[in-house]
Amino acid sequence: MRRHWQKKPLLIRQAIAHLQPLQDRAGWFALAESEEVESRLIVQKGQGEWSLRHGPFQRRQLPPASRPGWTLLLQGMDLHLPAAHALMQRFRFLPDARLDDLMVSWASDGGGVGPHFDSYDVFLLQATGRRRWRIGRQKDLSLQPDVPLKILQRFEPEQEFVLEPGDMLYLPPRWAHDGVAMGGDCTTYSIGLRAPQRGGLAAELAQRMLDHYGEEAETGDAGVGPDPVLYRDPTQAATDTPAAIPEGLVSFARDGLQRLLQQPRALECALGEVLTEPKPSVVFEPGELPSSWPAGSRQGNAGLVLDRRTRMMYDARHIFINGEAFRAGGADARLMRKLADQRRLGPRDLAQASEGALALLGDWIEAGWAALAS
Repeated sequence: MRRHWQKKPLLIRQAIAHLQPLQDRAGWFALAESEEVESRLIVQKGQGEWSLRHGPFQRRQLPPASRPGWTLLLQGMDLHLPAAHALMQRFRFLPDARLDDLMVSWASDGGGVGPHFDSYDVFLLQATGRRRWRIGRQKDLSLQPDVPLKILQRFEPEQEFVLEPGDMLYLPPRWAHDGVAMGGDCTTYSIGLRAPQRGGLAAELAQRMLDHYGEEAETGDAGVGPDPVLYRDPTQAATDTPAAIPEGLVSFARDGLQRLLQQPRALECALGEVLTEPKPSVVFEPGELPSSWPAGSRQGNAGLVLDRRTRMMYDARHIFINGEAFRAGGADARLMRKLADQRRLGPRDLAQASEGALALLGDWIEAGWAALAS
């Protein structure tokens, strides 16, 4: 992190020695048939000729594995496979707010997606087969025209590596790279990072604050006070320039934004809710609480584990889980922070939890966000 993070690439030979693939080729092809999995098929037909199709794909719609030059991409595997989720946990030396997902790339001989760059950090972990990577700092970021992929027009590689199973390459944002499968049956796991765009994040926060905390920003007491303040202009004179925006309306809009930003608690809550919002494709299956809950939890028979799709974070005053915010302090806050950091609680933790904490954990179990574990 000190020497390479967002500074320069790093090749780590045998980053995970004796790496066991998450599953075989047939398993990846089967996942591509699911409507719940985001999948893409990329085929290089010739020099500079590419095709892109989105799944789901029946097996007969995929080219034969022996045909060279094609790639199957499967997004968000950590949401679908427990083993992929477990692999992602190895990268929690980074904040959860920065981790995004694990994408699997299966390629036949010569398969790839062309030279490109990402706007975020990425770890490229070789799982099966071999892949040759060429990378460069790339000053010319112009793209090839009339191509369904964002492929660099004039790629200028500076370094070249061949990755074997267990090897891993880290690339900072905007480092151009081109990976080509060597010999077929090549599987690469891409651990991608979240890099929120400042303007987009600001817009999302402002909308969420208005939706949930708008009245509080207006009155200082959520749900209590006068109706929202409307623009008034009793001194407006008749005008012969009706298309001009009144200065009073500009000041009114500016004041509204300033008042919104003067609510630090609302901003903190909105940020935590946005960062833990599950992806649109995520659907939780409701769980069942044992009849002995919460009293039975104090007997020390079981622990609790978060569902792999659950996103949970915290700040100095709040706990955030799956887009919801909770105020927490004292022992309850310490318990919830432990759950967020370790993604599980042991029997002793539950035995010492307060009634309020157990009631909240029970709600999360029933929502499918967590489950009891032996």
